[in-house]
Amino acid sequence: MPRTDHIELDGVVEEVLAGGMFRVRLDSGLVVLAHLAGKMRKFRIRIVLGDHVRVAVSPYDPSRGRIIYRIK
Repeated sequence: MPRTDHIELDGVVEEVLAGGMFRVRLDSGLVVLAHLAGKMRKFRIRIVLGDHVRVAVSPYDPSRGRIIYRIK
């Protein structure tokens, strides 16, 4: 997925899964399966249960996404 071809939505981490995956409930009520973006892994930004995050969701498969920002 190119960096410009996504939809950014805010949500809350609902569940931490194995393998660096997270279940995120978006503000719209949709639940997506998301993984950490490369820059977040590189700089070791930790995501825990209950964190508010920004998720880049693909328009082709809106049930999956990448966590690109942790909102403080």
